[in-house]
Amino acid sequence: MLREWKLNLKLGLKRGEGTSPVYLQIVHGLIAEIRRGRLSPGEVLPGSREMAEELGVNRKTVIVAYDELIAQAWLTSRGTKGTFVSEKLPESRNRASRLAPDSSRARAEGPQFSRLAAPLDVPAIFPQPGIVLIDDGTPDTRLFPAESFARAYRSAMSLAGKVGKLGYADPRGSSMLRAAISRMLNMDRGLATTPARVCLTRGSQMAIYLASRILVRPGDAVVVDELTYPPAREAFRAAGATIVRAKVDEAGTDIDSLEKLCRRHRVRVVYLTPHHHFPTTVLLNPDRRLRLLALSSQFGFTVIEDDYDHEFHFQHQPLLPLASFDPAVLYIGSMSKLLSPSLRLGYISAPQKFIDRATQEILLIDRQGDQVTEDAVAELVDAGEVRRHANRALKIYAGRREKLAVMLRAELGGIVDFRMPDGGLAFWLTFETPSHLDRLEGNASAFGLSFLPSRCFSGRDDGRRGIRMGFAGLDDQGIRDTVRRIKAAIGA
Repeated sequence: MLREWKLNLKLGLKRGEGTSPVYLQIVHGLIAEIRRGRLSPGEVLPGSREMAEELGVNRKTVIVAYDELIAQAWLTSRGTKGTFVSEKLPESRNRASRLAPDSSRARAEGPQFSRLAAPLDVPAIFPQPGIVLIDDGTPDTRLFPAESFARAYRSAMSLAGKVGKLGYADPRGSSMLRAAISRMLNMDRGLATTPARVCLTRGSQMAIYLASRILVRPGDAVVVDELTYPPAREAFRAAGATIVRAKVDEAGTDIDSLEKLCRRHRVRVVYLTPHHHFPTTVLLNPDRRLRLLALSSQFGFTVIEDDYDHEFHFQHQPLLPLASFDPAVLYIGSMSKLLSPSLRLGYISAPQKFIDRATQEILLIDRQGDQVTEDAVAELVDAGEVRRHANRALKIYAGRREKLAVMLRAELGGIVDFRMPDGGLAFWLTFETPSHLDRLEGNASAFGLSFLPSRCFSGRDDGRRGIRMGFAGLDDQGIRDTVRRIKAAIGA
């Protein structure tokens, strides 16, 4: 059996009077490698001839060592397929590991790792077999224009290879895609930016992280909404910020609450999601937008506008971003919700000084993104493919939004409360009786459900609670199945 990599095993064999036989040294050496995890159960070992050449011993010595290890159940032989580490290792190995941990492992987990930074409260859920994942508002990747992207990617890769563009490039990202995004922001969203004032990131979360690194110093006050996007809150906290919370109601961030916070704290940054508030989905109304920008000028804080799913609005023409009225607003957007999270494409539009500083940060943590993928997406944008995809997806998502609302009312009326979201890809579900939510969370795994914890959006045990339920990736059967599982888990 051909192994993917050469094992490069060094056992430090000793020869001479008073030393144990070489075959036993090989036996003990391989057991030690298995115990410390370098050789895992099911791993194929080199053949006896290859191992003998590598160790500089006679092949018969290796055969004797292998036979001894097979007899002790450390290894198994599968005939012509080769010799493998046993799937079920001897009980003595587990007992010995508990009584006397391997010295190399003790060193690896020793004092140098005893002062790790405090853990962060960043909730995450992942697909698992047999589990229905209630996401927080991700697109249906089955709608992704894969064939068009594949053609654009082949074209971009071919061109990059011919003109020598497969090496290191601009840390800000592909000039083609930055230009395409700049045109989109200026034409469609009312900004007045340039490609030089756009920086590509690996998703909007990286953009938020960069902003926290650049704008925040330990002890600075950062305002987030009382219900907010948890990874953003934790990014600012990790930068040393003091997190203060503004109230949120049916019209978005409460600006009176924000003004009171500004009078009590030296606020450095205000982070918000005004277009589709995360998690409640409400829209920040026009009057509050103008007051927010006035407060920014009065108190000197930076506004970070996270416009994570601008494209998906169902009721009326979307309001223009805050950044279209004030060029000092740091505007964050994403192609992940529009196309696919796997592309890892976000962007920042900001004043030139910030972009220059962000470029330096990128050189430290990422160097650059995927130039070929970025050029391929730029080609799709310029060809109108991205707009066509957005229009098609919007119609499909609008239908799923309506069907989910009907199903929730039919199956969970009187238990779950929600307002139909004007835009975005998720519902915000609250519960008439807290015990219903407690039962849902307690029984979720038994009924094959996974979703973000209800307390994670406030980050407080006594904060407002709810479930954010994405609908974009649910077809008719998925909507019925998910809602009925929720009902069963509640015991309604």
